[in-house]
Amino acid sequence: MSNTYIASDSRYEKMQYNRVGRSGLLFPAVSLGFWHNFGSNGDYENMRAMMRTAFDNGITQFDLANNYGPEYGQAEINAGKLLHEDFMPYRDELIITTKAGYDMWPGPYGNWGSRKYLIASCDQSLKRLGLDYVDIFYHHRPDPDTPLEETMEALLQIVRSGKALYAGISNYNAEQTTAAMKIAKKIHLPLIVNQRRYSIFDRKIEREGLKETAKKTGIGIIAFSPLAQGLLSDRYLNGIPTDSRIAHDGRYLHKEDLSQKKLDAIAELNQMAARRGQSLADMALAWIMRDSAVSSVIIGASRPEQILENTQFLENTSFSDEELAEINRISREVM
Repeated sequence: MSNTYIASDSRYEKMQYNRVGRSGLLFPAVSLGFWHNFGSNGDYENMRAMMRTAFDNGITQFDLANNYGPEYGQAEINAGKLLHEDFMPYRDELIITTKAGYDMWPGPYGNWGSRKYLIASCDQSLKRLGLDYVDIFYHHRPDPDTPLEETMEALLQIVRSGKALYAGISNYNAEQTTAAMKIAKKIHLPLIVNQRRYSIFDRKIEREGLKETAKKTGIGIIAFSPLAQGLLSDRYLNGIPTDSRIAHDGRYLHKEDLSQKKLDAIAELNQMAARRGQSLADMALAWIMRDSAVSSVIIGASRPEQILENTQFLENTSFSDEELAEINRISREVM
């Protein structure tokens, strides 16, 4: 599939683009995540097919992190090769993001949120990606021991040096987001987005008031794990498939995550989606994007067809009050 890539002329016809907080940037409603299936365990030509399929359908954002793999850094290496082989004529149409905040190399300087770690990590990521800059550089998680001012000023240095156009935070709660935005405004850091886990089965950002905080402070939200690691799809309607993450990879999903109560909830949500003329996955994505607080959902994929399937929710994104109440009832029983 390594023949010269020419992007589809119709790539912007169906995708929806949403403002990110109060910034000037627009995110595609669907972004492609590189957390899984882009490391050394992935098939290179399949990665190429997924990236091409995504961009051909208006998915302009590729979401990475320094430690995505396996092994750490490998997703950036593979993405960098594919960007250079296929996408450099389209670089200015793409939002490439990466992050630092989790353990990356041995010793005291390869983790968390110090100026030393963040700036070194950004430089390493740019080398692996083969890029002069990323569009957004994120601090991947709050650091309880480094002053927030130091972390934000490191992000400012990265932006001012031209290594990133915007800054982001990830896994910051409402209180931490408010504090970060206060510093960002004071030092003129373009901190525009918080990346958080959010799904029908994970309402933490609602309980802590992050949506209201985002609207008040002007930061955008982008959601990861919108399908709860595949639980909100047709994968688990008949129990645990032998090729599923639960069966093979205990890092992110465990068999105890799939209780009978949760299986029943998945089946009930699936029936509701069918009544709406949608797949369960499409309904779950549409539910996240039902209001303007969330700018984009980051989907993971193992094949190009999944990407196409996960853009179909854009055809039906409205919910009645009764439907929202029903989803709340079903999910409350398993949260």
